[in-house]
Amino acid sequence: MSTPLPTVAPPASLAELRAAPVAEVLARIEASATLTAHAGTSELLFQAMGTRCRVSFAGASPVQVRQAVLHWIATFEARYSRFLPGSWISQINAGAGGPGFAIDPEATQLFALCSQLVFLTRGALDPSALPLVQLWDWKSARIPSDAEIESARQKVGWTHVQLAPGRIRLPRPGMAIDLGGVGKEYAVDQTIRLLASLGVPSALVDYGADIRVLGLPSDGRPAWKIGLEDPHHPGQAWTHVIIRDGAVATSGDYIRGFSREGRRFGHILDPRTGRPVDNGVLTASVLAPSCTQAGMLSTTLCILGPEEGRRLLAATPGVEGCILTPQGPITSARFHEHVSKTV
Repeated sequence: MSTPLPTVAPPASLAELRAAPVAEVLARIEASATLTAHAGTSELLFQAMGTRCRVSFAGASPVQVRQAVLHWIATFEARYSRFLPGSWISQINAGAGGPGFAIDPEATQLFALCSQLVFLTRGALDPSALPLVQLWDWKSARIPSDAEIESARQKVGWTHVQLAPGRIRLPRPGMAIDLGGVGKEYAVDQTIRLLASLGVPSALVDYGADIRVLGLPSDGRPAWKIGLEDPHHPGQAWTHVIIRDGAVATSGDYIRGFSREGRRFGHILDPRTGRPVDNGVLTASVLAPSCTQAGMLSTTLCILGPEEGRRLLAATPGVEGCILTPQGPITSARFHEHVSKTV
């Protein structure tokens, strides 16, 4: 778990985070948003957090839901996106090696979630791995040297992050955090909570293949049918799963990556080595009570590989999953119970 922030550091020494650029992010998201309705179901589509987002819902005011969802997402992205210079995350990263920052209860909760993620995955996922991620450029197909990777690894390690209620400090200059492994999934869960608070009885939230449902479909179907994307034919499903509650998330590196001398370098890095994973996993899909848990596990399965991933699924209560390999799918014991028998 993360090291507590030293109690000898008085709160007055902490820096204050500047206001995040919510208004400009909200304007961008609103410009991309469309709201349609058909047969009693409304669908809100927009671009946020670098991905396509979809919220299908029924039983509430479409205009009210649109306003509430877009404002929450804009606030979240403005605070926690590493790609925005004025975000809280960017300010925290820029202050690495300094006295640390005062943070609000939501940020405290989110960073505590990061600590749980690192603990449960035994370091296979690490939000402090950004110095390693930034070494790799999948557009230019650049491969960093061993010396560069080793130097970056000295700045990585969530166990070095100093956390306490209301404060965070990155003690080493050059340290940097990225919530890419948990942020989008957390946003899905929080959007479901927001919809429930608005009285929405039926909804599906899909942020870039990270999905969670609320209630049952409004058209009377007994469950939701979710397609799992075929890595060989993006945009098509290789199978469908049935869920009545909870979430499903899929991870894979078949879209972002490059090949060099017969070897593929995907965008999923193992923070323990600083290099892209190359273990035969095409995609991994997990069904879990929350999208945060499903997303965490699906990415972890991609990093661990088929055999260790199968053991992790078997050892995690309340979840089912499938690891797709070139030789075929590797599934948890009861995954087949969730597979749709009809297309």
